[in-house]
Amino acid sequence: MPQIAQLAETYSSQIFWLLVIFGFVFFVIGKGMVPKVMDTVGLRDKQIADDLAAAQAARDAADEQEEAWRKRENENRAAAQALVSEAKAKAAASTEKKLATAQAKIDTQAAEAEARIAAASAEAASEIQNVASEAAQDIVSRIAGINVDRAAATAAVKKALANG
Repeated sequence: MPQIAQLAETYSSQIFWLLVIFGFVFFVIGKGMVPKVMDTVGLRDKQIADDLAAAQAARDAADEQEEAWRKRENENRAAAQALVSEAKAKAAASTEKKLATAQAKIDTQAAEAEARIAAASAEAASEIQNVASEAAQDIVSRIAGINVDRAAATAAVKKALANG
């Protein structure tokens, strides 16, 4: 075969051109295009890192603002609770005053009512005593036919009521 016979003659020429093409490809792609691609990749990585750093900084700032907001909210809540407690205390004191005033008024009215009841009771007892002494006088005069004076009848009724 003639192609195999020519192989030895063209072998060195093919290796030469192979090295020239690989060298050309190496310099064009390796020295020209690869650095540009690597720079682009580096810029992209740097941009991603910068974006992540900015996002982290924004997150930290948001966390700080949230913490400050929570602190203000807690302070406001505590102040509101203090106002509510103060209002409750004032209302309780006012209610206590009103209750004390009402209780004093009720106590006064109760004392007056008790005094009226005691007076009425005393008056009723006196009336009962008078009626009983008159009845005793009348009964003695009808049954025994003796006239008993009012003082003796009253003394007998008082003695009977005291024992009774």
